[in-house]
Amino acid sequence: MTPDQIAIVAILVVTIALFISGRLRVDVTALLALLACVVLGLVPADEAFDGFGHPAVITVAAVLGLSAALIRSGAIDAIASRVDHVAKGHIGQVVALSSLGGVFSGFMNNVGALALLMPVALSMARRGGYGPGLILMPLAFATILGGMTTLIGTPPNLLVSDYRRRALGEGFALFDFAWVGLPLAITGIAFITLVGWRLLPHRKASAGGNRPFDVEGYLTELVVPEGAPAIGKTVDEVIDGIETPPMIDAVVRGRNQVIRHVRHAKLQAGDVVMVHGEAEAIESLAGRGLTMLAAKELEREDGAGPLDRDALALVEVVVPPRAWIRNRSPAMIALRVRYGVNLLAVAREGKRIESRLRDVRFQAGDVLLLQGERETLSDTIALLGCLPLAERHIALQPKRALVPVAVFVAALLAIGFGLLPAAAALTAALLAMVLTRLMPMQEVYAAIDLQVVVLLAAMIPVGGALQSSGTAQILADALAHLAGEASPRVLLAVLLIVTMSLSDIMNNAATTVVMAPIGLGVAVALGTSPDPMLMAVAIGSSAAFLTPIGHQNNLLVMGPGGYRFGDYWRMGLPLEILLVAIGVWLIPVAWPF
Repeated sequence: MTPDQIAIVAILVVTIALFISGRLRVDVTALLALLACVVLGLVPADEAFDGFGHPAVITVAAVLGLSAALIRSGAIDAIASRVDHVAKGHIGQVVALSSLGGVFSGFMNNVGALALLMPVALSMARRGGYGPGLILMPLAFATILGGMTTLIGTPPNLLVSDYRRRALGEGFALFDFAWVGLPLAITGIAFITLVGWRLLPHRKASAGGNRPFDVEGYLTELVVPEGAPAIGKTVDEVIDGIETPPMIDAVVRGRNQVIRHVRHAKLQAGDVVMVHGEAEAIESLAGRGLTMLAAKELEREDGAGPLDRDALALVEVVVPPRAWIRNRSPAMIALRVRYGVNLLAVAREGKRIESRLRDVRFQAGDVLLLQGERETLSDTIALLGCLPLAERHIALQPKRALVPVAVFVAALLAIGFGLLPAAAALTAALLAMVLTRLMPMQEVYAAIDLQVVVLLAAMIPVGGALQSSGTAQILADALAHLAGEASPRVLLAVLLIVTMSLSDIMNNAATTVVMAPIGLGVAVALGTSPDPMLMAVAIGSSAAFLTPIGHQNNLLVMGPGGYRFGDYWRMGLPLEILLVAIGVWLIPVAWPF
């Protein structure tokens, strides 16, 4: 191997290790990889940032904006709510909601499709009396599967299509992926809705009936007010008689004293009790004379004094994987002062929270219990970048809703008939929605996930260096050599499994950038058409079902569904085996060697 080839392999190994470890944000990791390539001369300095104008990046940004516009219109929300009223029984609800999620995610961002349908799923679980864990993971998996069916359904498809265009002169069309993706999506959704959900752990729904989902424990803080009956009693005496009592983590007294051995500590007025447990147990403890410390008075926006209690509302929200409040605490963002909401409690699946509530740094998947003004709470949640876990009841205006749907369909037709490239057609559709005042420009910018944009823009030149240095062909030849005299179908299976395995532990777009040149190299080494190998890369990059970190939809349902890290492989492993078995047979049929 040449020095350049050794260098690009070293950069890729370190990059993949950083993606897997999660020590740095994925966009920061991608930028580091790009700059390393520039410094070592693998990517020309004047071409380093060409990725920001790359058609695939523009298309992804446009799809994100259009997805937000369609959700804002209320048209898709109305369809989802209709399903909620029509579907009956647990199996029927899982089938209907997962099928709808698969259809939506074929034409809009799959995170947006999940965010739209998750409140409906939680409502179904609450009214049906079953745990939300039995419907949320099937829904998340279905939205991932649906993205495989079209060019714009998921970033890996766009990246594979553009790589084919650069390498062979022509990319894939809008529905070329459907020849393989649609049968796989239908089969996968049928599996997860009829069989897969039965493999999930059956955790009971909340007994209280008011909460839409069940998490193992909230962290909150209760204060002992003056004259409370708990004054002078030990913690054991206060929690005595509570069925499944909450865990008392510590008692904070004054400014500096923290009592960790709390069982026999006698409570005093002003003590702050840090409590970790189920919502019902916390409510029982609060009913014994303690009050929520964070439930402070909130001021009206016009400065006319504090809000009345009747004007306040409680809502549970989840922190998405790329929310801007990640790694920030309520104190850092001045949550109450700047945004007018109280953080009453935090639930984090799989980890105990040791810090004070005001100092908790939010993580993806955290469930937050917020209190704020009823009329403005929805807008505040959107400003924070969180997703509500309750139905929104958007008032639908048919004439206004018809326009964005018509604009979006027109863009799809322009792409399908080859009148405009995807990037141009979707950008034009987004601009039309802005000009017709269906979507303010500031909301367009808010909807475009810059972390995704930077990740794609930085990794595309890195993938180009992998190809131009000849490293991709060396790796592909090595893969073919290891397979010996095996048939192209066997190598297709190996490529599909390797890509799937990478996608389970690192970002799917980064996986595509790394594996697409190798897929083409395998085809060159075998002397076959590159199309089946590129399709295997596209399918494998999207099929991340074994871990919550493989796809952001998996992580998004972890907290609300009450899942643990090891729950995903229960349904994900047989699903991936099924996709490999069918894909290895189907891909060469649709795209012959």
